[in-house]
Amino acid sequence: MATEIKMPQLGESVHEGTIGKWLKRPGESVAKYEPLVEVITDKVNVEMPSPFAGVLKQILVKEGETVVVGTAIAVIEEAAGAPAAARPSAAAVPHAAGAPASAARPASDAAAGAARAPAASGDGGRARPTGAPPARDRSIRLTPLVRRMAEEHRIPAQELESIPGTGDGGRITKDDVLRHLQARAAPSAGAPAASTRASAQNAQAPAQATRAPAPAAPSPAAGDQLQRLTPIRRTIAERLAQSKREIPHAYGIIEVDLTALVRHREAHKAAWQAREGINISLTAFIVRAATRALRAFPMVNATFTPEGILHKQAIHVGIGVAIPDGLIVPVIKHADQKSVADLAKEVARLSTLAREGKLALEDVSGGTFTLTNPGVFGSIISMPIINYPQAAILATDAIVRRPVVVGEGIAIREMMNLGLAFDHRIFDGAVGVQFLTHIKRQLEEFAPAGDSPEF
Repeated sequence: MATEIKMPQLGESVHEGTIGKWLKRPGESVAKYEPLVEVITDKVNVEMPSPFAGVLKQILVKEGETVVVGTAIAVIEEAAGAPAAARPSAAAVPHAAGAPASAARPASDAAAGAARAPAASGDGGRARPTGAPPARDRSIRLTPLVRRMAEEHRIPAQELESIPGTGDGGRITKDDVLRHLQARAAPSAGAPAASTRASAQNAQAPAQATRAPAPAAPSPAAGDQLQRLTPIRRTIAERLAQSKREIPHAYGIIEVDLTALVRHREAHKAAWQAREGINISLTAFIVRAATRALRAFPMVNATFTPEGILHKQAIHVGIGVAIPDGLIVPVIKHADQKSVADLAKEVARLSTLAREGKLALEDVSGGTFTLTNPGVFGSIISMPIINYPQAAILATDAIVRRPVVVGEGIAIREMMNLGLAFDHRIFDGAVGVQFLTHIKRQLEEFAPAGDSPEF
């Protein structure tokens, strides 16, 4: 019996995936739970296991193509004798490479049932009708990005229906919408092509008459090169734009004297390395201080909702890690319950997994507060964008040796700026500065017992 394998739901906020590499070829046998295909999402790369044993009959989505959740990506001929009742769902969610199978979560029935792939032809390709295209399920053709663009530009449903889709299976892409908006704003908007939308446009005429034309997409000049967005780069763009669009950002910056902490670390880091088996970085100390400040000011560990401000009980701190394709934020779960040494181990572990592309879904989910460290690249003052939908993000800048007035004299001190970007709907500047001051006091009054890193 031939069964379709569908693109699974890889997390609550993941709506599509890109086929990275097929690990099996048509005609090859595949065992139950054997890795079948690598799927690239905006969060992690995962190996999707086959939900049952059989033979890979047909590949429906090529490597490098991006499809929405629920789209059929392959067909497997099940091994004879497999009981139908015991067979797992073909849209079962895979677990990330190296992650336990228990971490996998099943796709929602609604998402799996909403998408239907085009019927496959007998020669291994997709059936391509030669006549007029049949009516298609709009959930297949409209990605979340396209839906959001339609809402932002107030494109009514009937007008959206008329846009020719150039994506897989007739799916409407972002470029299709941009071309449509450009054509709609052109002087020739009354051309015959627009007549097919006359009723919809007439219904929307008053609104369109008062709306400024959408800006045309820039045309490439000679020598220009277009770099296609990867899933993670596209998600970074969408999330940061959403954060700036929806969150009224406010900022606070405070100066911290890290001289005592830096000197203590330099004096004992070799012993810590030998004892703990890890380099205890300054980031671990800052995370420890930040978790205490989050307990003292719980509104910084919150999220704004239409119903009110949701205060998070757990403190899960995300750490920004630069990777070749952008920035990813693995999360230290229950960071407030960990010692400085444990935090250092988690920072090192998650950073290594991020750079190797081996993070599991649970490693990048559930963050309630984020710390980013542009200082490692030399920045001295930063104004970061909040990791939506969190309440705030803390930036640590470079530690700079400079002269500072101490008492009645001048001394060379190890100085660093801490910057906080926060959601002004949740709390005001007074709370933001008090939160920063709480961290500052802990770091400046660092006084461990003996050679311990704990404070």
